[in-house]
Amino acid sequence: MDIQLFVPTFRVEECLEQIKECLEKGWTGLGFKTLAFEDAWKNYTGFSHAHFVNSGTSALHLAVNVLKKRLKWSDGDEVITTPITFVSTNHAILYENLRPVFADVDEYLCLDPVDVQKKLTKKTRAVMFVGMGGNTGQYEKIVEICRENSLPLILDAAHMSGTRLHGKHVGKEAEVSCFSFHAVKNLPTADGGMVCFSSPDDDKLVRKLTWLGISKDTYTRTIGGGAYKWMYDVEDVGFKYHGNSIMAGIALVQLKYLDQDNAYRRQLCDWYLSGLTGHEHVKIVPTAPGCESSRHLFQILADNRDELILALNENGVYPGVHYRDNTLYSMYRYADGTCPYAHEVNNKLLSLPLHLRMTRRDVESVSELVVKYAGKSRHGRTPR
Repeated sequence: MDIQLFVPTFRVEECLEQIKECLEKGWTGLGFKTLAFEDAWKNYTGFSHAHFVNSGTSALHLAVNVLKKRLKWSDGDEVITTPITFVSTNHAILYENLRPVFADVDEYLCLDPVDVQKKLTKKTRAVMFVGMGGNTGQYEKIVEICRENSLPLILDAAHMSGTRLHGKHVGKEAEVSCFSFHAVKNLPTADGGMVCFSSPDDDKLVRKLTWLGISKDTYTRTIGGGAYKWMYDVEDVGFKYHGNSIMAGIALVQLKYLDQDNAYRRQLCDWYLSGLTGHEHVKIVPTAPGCESSRHLFQILADNRDELILALNENGVYPGVHYRDNTLYSMYRYADGTCPYAHEVNNKLLSLPLHLRMTRRDVESVSELVVKYAGKSRHGRTPR
């Protein structure tokens, strides 16, 4: 048995056709495919604006950068964020010399609204919400808190491609939503991301910032033609964050299958639920009411997590951990002890294998191993 945590699935022939078109036209960078994918993403999600970039991390940095510019935040101002996330979330805050203030997580491993309220100060400028594993958690309460306090909401939707809340794609309630199309995400390319602002002015600015602050990108100058296509201005200090047409071409193919793929991921999770629900040594992280999750992850809590990982590895199953409590990392240790539930789950959290190449039998095999080894020491004894 060899069951990996993540294995991306590509529609290879369709993807190769998209890549071939880019190569034949001699246009592989920002251009016709990136624009086509942006339009397709807007049609799929209902967002008014969408800009394709080279990673989800870039999308998050741009979100913070643009809001800081427009709202005139000062260095040292605070953004409330979560300790249970990939470090990109919190690095994006530090990139702009802002201070991450960690609020605790709830049973869904998303921001706890009660603790968010407690962490608000006069220096709070925004809230960063992470949809862990595709889960919406108490997102609607976070939206209310932001509106009541006139705070922009940044949605880290890296896991949420295809997540719907009460039937509508999540994210339009936020000031800006950021998605990831990394190779292991639900809509996999080799890498890429999308930054979706609610404001047309923010969308206009972010397009300049992703191409080094230049007033006209290469594609616009090329299709515009004329003797002065080389003439442009540099209006801001920007970044080399734009997406490219090869990745966008792959994304166009993957988007066609996203709902179908997510439906199968939910089926895999239902099989996990059947095999693990009620086990005394396994707590399943629940999905929030009203959430049709993308099911990027299937997460459990196990008291003997580290021993369970070793036992699964010995049987050819390779789970993961999403994520360590960020306040335990050296650079964020100033907040150690401020999020007790995140600290509690830090040593229990486990993501079981979940990808499109898995079968029902694979899920049953993993579940049987979890049931066999959860709560037991390496020697098969249940710890006292």
